[in-house]
Amino acid sequence: MSIHLLQTFAMPETTEKALAERFVVHKLHTAKDRDRLIAEVGGSIRAIAGIGVPRDLMSRLPALEIIANFGVGYDAIDIPLAAERQIMVTNTPDVLSDAVAELAIGLMISFARRLPQADRFVRDGRWADSSLPVYRELSGGTVGIVGLGRIGREIASRAQAMKMRVVYHGRREQPRQPYLYYADLGAMARDVDWLVAITSGGKDTAGLVSRDVLEALGPDGVFVNVARGSVVDEEAMIELLTNGKLGGAALDVFANEPIVPEALRNLDNVVLSPHQGSATREARDAMGALVLANLDAHFAGKPLLTRVA
Repeated sequence: MSIHLLQTFAMPETTEKALAERFVVHKLHTAKDRDRLIAEVGGSIRAIAGIGVPRDLMSRLPALEIIANFGVGYDAIDIPLAAERQIMVTNTPDVLSDAVAELAIGLMISFARRLPQADRFVRDGRWADSSLPVYRELSGGTVGIVGLGRIGREIASRAQAMKMRVVYHGRREQPRQPYLYYADLGAMARDVDWLVAITSGGKDTAGLVSRDVLEALGPDGVFVNVARGSVVDEEAMIELLTNGKLGGAALDVFANEPIVPEALRNLDNVVLSPHQGSATREARDAMGALVLANLDAHFAGKPLLTRVA
């Protein structure tokens, strides 16, 4: 019997080909009339592959059995409703850790050495007439990591390779980690040069990096966000960046993506990136393979590889 699957996000060509070989695929993310598509096929959908499954969508899929999330974060899925309906949810951890960690360090280097400004400086033909200001190094600085999970640990190891001191904050201390733990995020922000957010999203971490934390980071500190836009008070961040009470920011995520506030786009003390932490061929192929593996396991009656709910 054919299994109907709803795809909610574009995935690598190899993944989409494999999905088409296994399932009857309905592509919600490319549908001209999404409501009409759900009205026509919603009753037959047994699986979802992609990202973003809010309550209103899930409630229109009475036969749904599994959501195979294309990514680590699953805050865009209504987990309580999934649990209530015994819908299984999987994600794709580990396989994108290197890609996100590389981007985090790349953002830090880009800000420290003003690489976007340097590129424009050369392209605009200004090098012959003037010089860029002297900036800073990562070496010798202290980085505080908010969320020492899989990706956080990869960022930490790379920061150490850059000759940085690493400290961290999380829900609890991890006794087998070699880095200094701060139970108080504000206290850590006061003691670091760089504050890197790589915690999970959702209501539990909304506004975690508050105005007080950013003020503690101060006019010489830099905030780096490769987590979710929701983890920081974005309005306070913009205000502090504008008035010089926060030294800078390097951001891959935003509160209302893909809309980025004009005030942020007009600031010179920020580096902006379009949520591309996992956007490498290697990571996306591996993520797609894990999505497929979880779907195959479910419909074969086997244990899921990376179940989160």
